[in-house]
Amino acid sequence: MNPGEPIMRFVNIYLIGYFILVLGALAALWYGGALRHISAMWILIGLVIAAGLGIMLAISAGKPEITRE
Repeated sequence: MNPGEPIMRFVNIYLIGYFILVLGALAALWYGGALRHISAMWILIGLVIAAGLGIMLAISAGKPEITRE
């Protein structure tokens, strides 16, 4: 990685991959019929928690290392 290369590009890719993973898991639960027994409010709460977790992980993964020379 070059010193001038932006870190944000990797954070964006990480977030996109995370949300694709969450959408895939939701699609599998919906196809299997598991979401039929859960109220819409709990599904919404779970999505908000998953989005917050994804943002926190993306920011911590994209944090540049500071080295002293």
